[in-house]
Amino acid sequence: MLVKEAEFVKSASDVKQCPESRLPEYAFIGRSNVGKSSLINMLTGRKKLAKTSGKPGKTQLINHFKINQQWHLVDLPGYGWAKVSKSKRADWGVMIENYLLQRPQLVCLFILIDSRIPAQEIDLSFMEWAGVKQIPFALVFTKVDKQSINKTQKSIAAYRRTLKKEWEELPPIFVTSSVDSTGKEDILEYIHNTMDLA
Repeated sequence: MLVKEAEFVKSASDVKQCPESRLPEYAFIGRSNVGKSSLINMLTGRKKLAKTSGKPGKTQLINHFKINQQWHLVDLPGYGWAKVSKSKRADWGVMIENYLLQRPQLVCLFILIDSRIPAQEIDLSFMEWAGVKQIPFALVFTKVDKQSINKTQKSIAAYRRTLKKEWEELPPIFVTSSVDSTGKEDILEYIHNTMDLA
């Protein structure tokens, strides 16, 4: 898939405020500072589509972007150690949960994982919750340019072993770098091939 058009549609603080369009949606989420905005900009070929920041927690709303007039890319707030109040994080939790459970046109949730870091309980718990709620998801390992190919392969292999302790079948896995566009074609092809599932 070639991204020819990518336009911001709207930000929402509640699922009820999301676009009424029935276009298929692909949402992106991950712990704070995992490289989500950079990945979105890489996928769309737009350097400033999603706001990047050195400060975790930049995304605080549900942001919809229309791609090629065919589908929505949805940028969700990160979870984890963003420096905001506990009440704000709780609000994010409700907002994210409502979106994931009440948005029937959601085809896939891409959960981003820093490829350099061992499996974290917060990520594993979130995946377990998504599995129980039957939310289709895929894993996206980010920042592979920041370490050797060998280290990345070992890290992902270890992650797979951890997941297999709880999961009979593993979700789709993508390996990416926002610096050199590794994984871009794989993710866009996956989206192209699953749009009919909405």
